[in-house]
Amino acid sequence: MEINKWKAALERERKSKDVFFATHWQSPVPLEDKSRFLGLAYFPPNHNYRFDLQLHEYKDRKVLQIQDTTGNTREFLRWGEFRFRVGNEKCTLQAYKSAPDEDRLFVPFKDATSGKETYGAGQYLDLDYVTDRTPGGMWMLDFNRAYNPWCAYSANYSCPYVPPENWLRVPILTGERNYLLRGIEVKE
Repeated sequence: MEINKWKAALERERKSKDVFFATHWQSPVPLEDKSRFLGLAYFPPNHNYRFDLQLHEYKDRKVLQIQDTTGNTREFLRWGEFRFRVGNEKCTLQAYKSAPDEDRLFVPFKDATSGKETYGAGQYLDLDYVTDRTPGGMWMLDFNRAYNPWCAYSANYSCPYVPPENWLRVPILTGERNYLLRGIEVKE
């Protein structure tokens, strides 16, 4: 995709999400905070954090139990891994599914910005089999689309923690930043 079209599509997606968070009844922003909600904070779009990658699928898909923010345990299948570089650093992220027939991959991660510029518990990427694949069958791993789980906005939500195997040592300087309300940072 041409960089200008990619950037315009990303900015439309971000604006649409802001409208949803500000106005929709299913928004994770608590009702008492909506009057102070000015939109989500993002790093600027950076095409260097968008990768077309092969998913190295596992033949033996093991079940991984991941604890969530309310203390429950959820089961995910380790479906495969993505291998890429950020700068000179080799990186690997595991991709999960909650069921074998699911068409979406769940890629939670923490990085060197977690707890500083981004949500401390980490961020998520959801990859759809149809929309997030190239015509050649590669997966589009775009960290510009990284988002905070809904538990970053309200304790009413339960979100899986990022397993240590998906903690990156490098900073990912794109995607959603810490949640702010009129200049007041909301931390976990």
